[in-house]
Amino acid sequence: MADATVQEAEESPKSSKMPLIIGLVLALVGGGGGFFATSQGLILAPESEKKEEASEKPATDGKFDKIAFVPMDPLTISMPLSSRYNHLRFRGELEVAKDYAQEVETVLPRIVDVLNSYLRALEISDIEQAASLARLRSQMLRRVQIVAGPGRINDLLIMEFVLN
Repeated sequence: MADATVQEAEESPKSSKMPLIIGLVLALVGGGGGFFATSQGLILAPESEKKEEASEKPATDGKFDKIAFVPMDPLTISMPLSSRYNHLRFRGELEVAKDYAQEVETVLPRIVDVLNSYLRALEISDIEQAASLARLRSQMLRRVQIVAGPGRINDLLIMEFVLN
């Protein structure tokens, strides 16, 4: 009988490790939040730094002073009868160096002609693909750059590309 009482006394209920795990997770989250807050200057930042950031206006470095945007007339392309769409409506603008804006406007009819010819030659499957707009944009930009001459056109902005 003495052996039975000793075994019962030695077996104690095991404590749960859940409070330890919860404490560890909360400590990690708190440490991460504190690091983020101090690195972003939300807490413990010098007052002079906060005032400078609030009063500081974004300064332009002059890179936007050197560009101009030349709008193109909207193009409406009729789609083949076999497609489920009737028309493609395209409108874009050309980002050009400000020095060349007048020259690009002079050749704008030729640019519109090249884009019109390219868009009419497209297959419906070329337009319906998920990544087609990026590919079409790069193709149109390259054609426009060839027409306008080297270094004149920086980018082609697609303002409207609608199938209906």
